[in-house]
Amino acid sequence: MTAPVADQTASPSAVPSEFETLAKKVDDALAAVRALDPAARGTAMSLKDSIEAFHKLALTTMVKRLKDDEHGRGLLFSMVDAPEIYAMLALHGIVRADLRTRVSRVIDMVRPYMESHGGDVELVDVQGDRAIVRLHGSCNGCSMSAVTLRNSVEEALKEHVPEISGVDVAPNEPTPALVTLESRTAKSKEGWIAGPNVMDIATDRPYRLDDNGVSAILTRRDNVVQAFRNVCAHQGLPLDSATIDPEDGTLTCPWHGFRFDCISGECFTSPKAMLEPLPLRVENGVVWVRLA
Repeated sequence: MTAPVADQTASPSAVPSEFETLAKKVDDALAAVRALDPAARGTAMSLKDSIEAFHKLALTTMVKRLKDDEHGRGLLFSMVDAPEIYAMLALHGIVRADLRTRVSRVIDMVRPYMESHGGDVELVDVQGDRAIVRLHGSCNGCSMSAVTLRNSVEEALKEHVPEISGVDVAPNEPTPALVTLESRTAKSKEGWIAGPNVMDIATDRPYRLDDNGVSAILTRRDNVVQAFRNVCAHQGLPLDSATIDPEDGTLTCPWHGFRFDCISGECFTSPKAMLEPLPLRVENGVVWVRLA
């Protein structure tokens, strides 16, 4: 298995640079092994698999014991933020990126194939076990080519992201993730619930909205509002008691201090993590959200 490249935080340090160098050496060595004759390659890969299994057993035991200890949990969370530790745990499947991020990676992986057929694919959303994509170029529409390419995306997602059971194709029309207060109005539709008036959403803290056991948070910066699931992408804990810096638009998780863009949902602390946006519109000053 190729050593994953580390995601970097905004603050550079010597460790990520050293880690990238070591990760490249692993990748180069693995490429050399794959170029060997079948017998030698099989022996080398067997050795690699045995070493990785040994490391995984030790790392799994370490993580379990840290999680079982009250003080160890905090230490574990802080260590996972280090890119070299995160990459090692991710390599062995002990930690994984959030679902949307993993789906996005597979979309990026199949994009060259789509482009070779004159098309492209865009990830619109992940809802439950379904990935929603938009097809562009020659694969837009109902042609046999579109069906073939869509099936290719679905097969890749099912293989690499087992949680995804299928793919739905969205209409080839832009659906902005950001909603400006002046521009978006729509009639009420089934599945949408009414939230607060726009000006009732503070700029320094999220507004919590619940319906049928589903919880969301609403954020506002200037004339833009956004809705996210009330779940931190780090450890899955609620964000309704988070704080927002109105100046730079950063939302800070109250549990472990992870920082997110309050409109895009991008995580500045760990780029692998991202808040899950929810469909949102504004009608006559009232925010409507689809929580299903």
